Amino acid sequence: MATQILPHLWYATEAEQAAAFYASVFPDSRVDRVTPLMAESPSGPPGSVKVVEFTLCGQPFMAITAGPLDQFNHAVSLLVECDSQEEIDRYWQAVLDHGGQPEQCGWLRDRWGLSWQIVPRAMRTMMAHPDAARVRRVTEAMLQMVKFDIAALQAAFDGR
Repeated sequence: MATQILPHLWYATEAEQAAAFYASVFPDSRVDRVTPLMAESPSGPPGSVKVVEFTLCGQPFMAITAGPLDQFNHAVSLLVECDSQEEIDRYWQAVLDHGGQPEQCGWLRDRWGLSWQIVPRAMRTMMAHPDAARVRRVTEAMLQMVKFDIAALQAAFDGR
């Protein structure tokens, strides 16, 4: 079997609940397995530490509920590329409705502290365009936004 790299997320509490929430929001997603560690560990008594295997949009992940160690921070985020404003709005609202907090430039923090970026798929093309003036305009527009507005970003990119 080929080597595979899986994102592995450490939750102080509720990794299983986080995975179930994410799987309820994104297509082709599910909680695959929850395995309690049945031995005493530095994080707690037998059964209190749980390893959660889950899939989001076809991408496998692992998580662990193992008590507080390090908080999530912006150094790692999950980026969700969206094809439409409706898709951006749906994912954005789902995270907010489940205790998330909005941040600048398409970023949200979910109720467990994990950072998400909900962005238009077209942003990659816009930001890599060879015309510096177009890139500057779309960047300036992006920096003024909390949740991304695809039409406004496209208008800035086009110089309208």
